[in-house]
Amino acid sequence: MARRITLEPTGSGTAPENLTVDYRAELNDQQYAAATANPGALLIVAGAGTGKTRTLVYRLSYLVETGLDPRSIVLLTFTRRAARDMMTRAASLLDGRCQRVRGGTFHSFCMQLLRTHAPALNLSPDFTILDASDAADVLSMLRTRGGYPDRADRFPNKGTLQSMFSDTVNRDRSLSEALNDRYPQFTHLHDDLRELQDTYRAYKAEHHMLDFDDLLRRTHELLSQNDTVRQQVAARCRHVLVDEYQDTNAVQADLVQQFTSVHGNVTAVGDDAQSIYRFRGADFRNIFRFPKQYDNARVLKLEQNYRSTQPILDLANHLIDHANRSYDKTLFSDADTGDLPAIVPAADTAMEARFVGQMVAQLREQGVPLRDQAVLFRSSHNSYDVEIELGKRNIPYVKYGGTKLSEAAHIKDVLAHLRVAENPDDAAAWNRILQLIHGIGPKTAQDLIDWLTDDDHSAFVVDEQGHFAQRYLDTLTQLLNTLRSIRPDEQPLTEQMEAVLTYYRPLFEEAYPDDYPKRESDLEHLAPLAARYDSRQRFLADLTLDPIELTALDQEGATDDEAPLVLSTIHSAKGLEFHSVFLIHALDGTLPSQYALDEPGGLDEELRLLYVAVTRAEENLFISYPMLQTSRYYGDTMASRSRFLENVPESILEPVELVEAPPESTSDALPESPEPEALPTPDDDNTSAPKSDLSEPEDGLPF
Repeated sequence: MARRITLEPTGSGTAPENLTVDYRAELNDQQYAAATANPGALLIVAGAGTGKTRTLVYRLSYLVETGLDPRSIVLLTFTRRAARDMMTRAASLLDGRCQRVRGGTFHSFCMQLLRTHAPALNLSPDFTILDASDAADVLSMLRTRGGYPDRADRFPNKGTLQSMFSDTVNRDRSLSEALNDRYPQFTHLHDDLRELQDTYRAYKAEHHMLDFDDLLRRTHELLSQNDTVRQQVAARCRHVLVDEYQDTNAVQADLVQQFTSVHGNVTAVGDDAQSIYRFRGADFRNIFRFPKQYDNARVLKLEQNYRSTQPILDLANHLIDHANRSYDKTLFSDADTGDLPAIVPAADTAMEARFVGQMVAQLREQGVPLRDQAVLFRSSHNSYDVEIELGKRNIPYVKYGGTKLSEAAHIKDVLAHLRVAENPDDAAAWNRILQLIHGIGPKTAQDLIDWLTDDDHSAFVVDEQGHFAQRYLDTLTQLLNTLRSIRPDEQPLTEQMEAVLTYYRPLFEEAYPDDYPKRESDLEHLAPLAARYDSRQRFLADLTLDPIELTALDQEGATDDEAPLVLSTIHSAKGLEFHSVFLIHALDGTLPSQYALDEPGGLDEELRLLYVAVTRAEENLFISYPMLQTSRYYGDTMASRSRFLENVPESILEPVELVEAPPESTSDALPESPEPEALPTPDDDNTSAPKSDLSEPEDGLPF
C-alpha cells in the first residue's frame, strides 16, 4: 500500500485580515459560519427563506478571495440561470474573477465532459441529445419494429417505456427492481423489456444520440471505469459547490463524489423539507447520507427566515414536524407579528374561484400589485375555475407549469431540422421532419432514414439511384437543399433559423390547420433566442437541457402596463416568493395525491410539497378547498380538506367562513368585495416582486 502524506490546505484556510468583503457584517451568525467554513466536506441545511442563495454566493466569493483559482471551482445547480445569477452576484460582490467559475447544471456539465472525453467511451463528440418525448418516439418506433405489441396482450406504451427505463438510471437499480416497485403489471414481460432496452441503447449508439439519462450514466461510466480520466477531471475540481442537494438522484450524488475524489472539498446546500421531485428520481435521502459519505463532514444549519411572518412559519414548522424523517431545525423570523394563515372552505369550486378572484382584486386595491400575488395548486387542471373567474374580472394572469417551448410540437419540428444539420445520423430528428412531408408515412420515413444515414451516402443529396415517389420528391429535394445550405455551422444561427422557417412554414400550416396562427407567435420567438448564441450545438443543447416555458415567452414579449397575477403549480413555484399566496384545492386525494398513498415515501413527499407551498408566502396565506366536487364519472361528491391540515390548532391556522351577500345587494354587475372580519388584509407597503425563471445561455466554462 502506498504511503500517504497529508498536505496542509491552501486557499480558503485562515481568513486574511485584508478581505475586500466584510463577511461578518453582511451575514448573520449561521450564514457567516457556513460562508467562511474551512476546506473539506460541508453540508448546509438551509430552511426555506433563510438566505440559501445569499450564503452560497458569499461562500463562492470567500473561496475566490482567499486564494482559490475560480477556474478550479465547479458550481452545480438545477438550472443554468441559477448558476449564472450566483456567479454574477458573486462578481458584483467581489470582482470579475467569479465569472470564471465553471458553473451549470449537472446535465450540461456532464455533456461538456462527454464531448471532451468522448474517445474514451468510443463516443462521437458530435452526439445530439434526446429529450424525454424524443426518447419516447424512438422507443415507439423500436417497439413497433420489434413486434413487441404482438407478443403480449398489453405491452407498455412509449411514455411508460421511457419512464421505466429512465427510472433504472435515476434510481441506480435494475430493470427487475423497477418493475417490481413501480410497474408490477409488466413483470411477466421482463425478458422482452430487457431486450427492448438493449436495442434502444444500441440504436442510440449507432446514430450518435444520447438521452438525458445517458448524460449522467455515461459520465458516471467514464469516471468509474477510467481512473486516468477521473483523476484528470477531479484534479481540476478543487472545490465543488452543489445547490439544492436534496434534489439529486443516486447517480448525481455519486458523480459529486467522483468530482471531489482528489481534493475532497465540497459544499452542498439543501433542505430535506423541500425535496419534491421524487417523480424525477430525486432521492431526499442523499442529504441524510452526506455526513457518512465524506470524511470529517460538517453539518451547519440556516434557520432565520427573511421571507415570511412568524405566523406563516409557525404553520410551516407544525407541518414539517410531522414528517417521518427530517433534520431538526425550526424556522424563525424577526417579523413576529402578522395575520394567521387562513383555511377557507368553499361550497364548491365555483365559490372557491369567486373567493380567489374577489380577494385578488381587493388586495390590488389595497396596494399589493398582481405580480406580488400567486395562486398555487397541485396539478395544472386544478386552476381552471379560477382562470374562468379571472377572465370575468379582466384580471391578467400568467400560468406556469405548462408546456415548455421545446416540448411544443411545432417548435420540435423546427429544432429537428437543426439537429439533423448538426448530426446527420440523428434518426429521431429525421423521422420527425420526413413525416411532415405529404406522402411520407412511418414505413417510407424509415426506408429513407436507412438510406440517408448509410455510411456510403453523401448527406443531403438526392441521387439518381434513389427510389423516390413523385408525390414527395420535390419537397424532399427542397428539404435536403435547405439542410445542405445550413450544414456548415459558420453562418449566423439566425440565418440558419430563417432558412429552416422559410422551408417549414408551408408544411407548418398544413400540419396544424386549426391553430397555426396561434402557434406562429411561438415561432417568432426562435430568432431572438438564436441570436444569443454563436453555436448551433450549444443552442440545441441549452433548449433541450433547460427549456423555457411558453407562458414565460409570452410574458417576455408582453406590452401590458400591469404585470400579471401568477398562477403556478407548486413544483414550478419552488424558489419563488410572493406577498400573498392562495393555495387552492387543498383536498385529500389532491394534496396528498391519491397516487402517492400507494407509494412508499409518497405521503411524506406530499407533505413536503405542502410545506413548499406554505413557505412561498411573505405576509398573507389563504388555503382553500371546495367541499363539493363535480365529476363526469361520479357526479357530485363530498370532499375533505387535506389530511395534513386536519387537527391543526386554530391558534396556527385560522378558519374563515365565506358568506353570500344578501340578495338585495346584488346586481348584474360583478359583486363588490365584501369585508368579512375573518379575512386577513395586507400591509400596503410590502410589494416585493417574485423572481423570474427565464432561461438564458450560461456563461460557465467547460472543461
